[in-house]
Amino acid sequence: MGEFQFLHTCYRIGDIDRSVAFYEKLGLQEQRRMPIREEAINVFMGTPEQPAVLELTFNFGVSEYENGTGYGHIALGVTDLDATLEALAAGGIQPEKPPYQVSEGGSRICFVRDPDDYRIELIERR
Repeated sequence: MGEFQFLHTCYRIGDIDRSVAFYEKLGLQEQRRMPIREEAINVFMGTPEQPAVLELTFNFGVSEYENGTGYGHIALGVTDLDATLEALAAGGIQPEKPPYQVSEGGSRICFVRDPDDYRIELIERR
């Protein structure tokens, strides 16, 4: 068996424009849209260094989903957590609670939620 490479995370969204705007505020860029017959559109988000790391699936006629109990979060690395949170607040995105460390000496982290209530972990990577 060959080596595996992580390609992307996918989840379903209720509104394409709302979700794309949110993830652009987190520094991701829309890279392409791929229609799935007459039933859905996949929107791929990424960075120049990491293309298409997030696939947002919009199913026509569905505007809301239950997230379920198995979903945890996706994590994004940031160089300055305080500056990132300040910029996000200017765009109307508030953290669940102030930044914290899981263990002494560990990375500072903070969670935000996207428009469909999915959790996004921001990890300070200095």
